[in-house]
Amino acid sequence: MSDLLNEARLGFEERFGYSPSGIWSAPGRVNFIGEHTDYNEGFVLPFAIDRRTFAALALRDDNVVRVSSSFEDTAVEVELTDASPVTVRGWAAYPAGVAWALGQIGADLAGLPGFDVHFVSDVPVGAGLSSSAAIEGALAVALNEVWRLGYSGAQLVDACHRAENDFVGAPTGILDQSASLLSQEGAALLIDCRDGAAQPVDLRLAESELAVLVIDTKVSHEHVSGGYAARRASCELAARELGVPALRDVTLEQLIAAREQLDGVTYRRARHVVTEDQRVLDTVEALRDRDLQKVGDLLFASHRSMRDDFEISTPELDLAVEISLNYGAIGARMTGGGFGGSAIALTPVGLISQVQVAVDGAFAEHGYTNPEMFVVSPSQGARRDV
Repeated sequence: MSDLLNEARLGFEERFGYSPSGIWSAPGRVNFIGEHTDYNEGFVLPFAIDRRTFAALALRDDNVVRVSSSFEDTAVEVELTDASPVTVRGWAAYPAGVAWALGQIGADLAGLPGFDVHFVSDVPVGAGLSSSAAIEGALAVALNEVWRLGYSGAQLVDACHRAENDFVGAPTGILDQSASLLSQEGAALLIDCRDGAAQPVDLRLAESELAVLVIDTKVSHEHVSGGYAARRASCELAARELGVPALRDVTLEQLIAAREQLDGVTYRRARHVVTEDQRVLDTVEALRDRDLQKVGDLLFASHRSMRDDFEISTPELDLAVEISLNYGAIGARMTGGGFGGSAIALTPVGLISQVQVAVDGAFAEHGYTNPEMFVVSPSQGARRDV
């Protein structure tokens, strides 16, 4: 982390010609279980990972915002009060959207100074680990402090969620922003997406000699694209047809009884969400009981549901899950919004290398791009580092 901190500081100085007043960071996240349940007002169980995005920032004496990063050659410049989905596009829409969204929840942007900010990150982009929420969370905690807004963590989650939905145009739920902003080290975060309530769930992986291996398939995905939005629309249609505010309010028995009301695709989409909600709650119970084999079984059941009912997996993700389970993982699933990205494998520490070698070999045999694999640890949410 010290390398990234230094890179953020030096990058800021190189781009803007002076030193930042501070450096803040926020983590990417792994969703342990609970996929596409968040915008259905259900339950999710993510945890922040020990890969972070750092934001070096300083206030200006005018209304200008300049946003730069180590992954772009030039800075994006806009008046703070002029930032909109029309004036800012591309990756800079994520940080610009945060400033805009803070105004939406009450910050007086006309009376606040602009800022310069430079981002560096080791959260992989497009891997389903929420690099976007890490950008949003790092800037949100920075602006909350330097603008002296005094917003709570829940309010910052709201702002970052608005930024992603209404400014960037990605129809996601609150999972990513909650995990990045509110997580505690060593724990997953059980989030009730109806009221935003969140409570830590101790994972205690190390004492069980288990680790979470991320397998980034290198198949990039985009939440703004049609597949994600289509799945959300199917869920909303199912809720309307069933006469409930959200699929959170439907039991599996009720869904089965109402099967004739829904077309086949909509029924399968709803079945994934309804059963996934229950899997999240069952996983929390199994973690508290230290029934880790049951946890593993639930992870794979989640993957099957996303593959068969929600149809958001890919051949690369399916292969990563299959090989992981065949070579020692006790559970595995794709994680994130789908259509690419990463799988996770809950694996005994002593078998990590065996799984990695087997996955590498299987991907090569199928002619797939070589995956990137790394172990992640449950980490702290957004914070000031310097």
